[in-house]
Amino acid sequence: MESRHLFTFLVVVETGGFTKAAQKMDYAQSSVTAQIQALEAEIGQPLFDRIGRSIRLTDAGERLLPFAQEIQKMHLLAEGALNSGSGIGGTLTIGAPESLAAFRLPAVIRDYKKRYPGVKIVLRPGPCWELLASARSGELDLAFLLQPETADREMEIETLIREEMALIAPPDHPLASGGRVDAASLRGETILSTESGCSYRALFEQRLNRFGVFPDPMLEFWSLEAIKQCVAAGLGLAFLPRVAVRKECEDGRLARLDWDDTDQRVSTQVAYHGKKWRSPALLEFLRIVREHARRWNAEDRIPAGRRE
Repeated sequence: MESRHLFTFLVVVETGGFTKAAQKMDYAQSSVTAQIQALEAEIGQPLFDRIGRSIRLTDAGERLLPFAQEIQKMHLLAEGALNSGSGIGGTLTIGAPESLAAFRLPAVIRDYKKRYPGVKIVLRPGPCWELLASARSGELDLAFLLQPETADREMEIETLIREEMALIAPPDHPLASGGRVDAASLRGETILSTESGCSYRALFEQRLNRFGVFPDPMLEFWSLEAIKQCVAAGLGLAFLPRVAVRKECEDGRLARLDWDDTDQRVSTQVAYHGKKWRSPALLEFLRIVREHARRWNAEDRIPAGRRE
């Protein structure tokens, strides 16, 4: 019984399908199917019931699962011990929303790769709800979230930093001349927004709606960079994490309005499965993430105001 066939079996179980397993392992789907078929032929029993597009473990699959998990655990422990002198290896699959992938993670990944060049990092973008579901299913080793603090009975979720938000405008906008901006001030303004489903967009809209402000038109964008460029060009205002606009505000390309974001802040969090075995590569990545989080919290104590 080949260990690689058992490991493929485990990935199919974790991801819930042959296609998703192939994507995670960077295999052709036919290779995953062939390995499972080889394992089934050796055992003499099917491991999965295939019903339409869904799969379910058979009785034989259920009995094999704990043994395959133990074999994988021992394999990884042995690999870690053998690599202890030459560096940690393996692959980490990480998910993050665009704002964190662009403005929080580059320095983390840079430091990690300097220390552990043998680890391959796969970074996948996506909305927070999707990333959390992927970490829960085992498709991701680790998910970064940017949303109100979250609890999940299957997941370990750590809050790294509570992010400040920024309401931004072009520097020559009338609201950028000074003074507190409230919801009523935004009546009639064009708001440039991230896609529907974004947590901080929802919080901002809820605040405006409570005061009877329903922005129309609201322009929806797929990219933070596109939003910032369009605000700078005078197309409207936007509500974004401060970390994503700090440089442009410091350079004077954007103005940060005097807006109270207290009830709209979200937190950068990291989530990983509570029962999934954590490899040495993952544990070291978490350690470096926490190091950076301490720096973020120290550096981000800048008073809010019209400009950075």
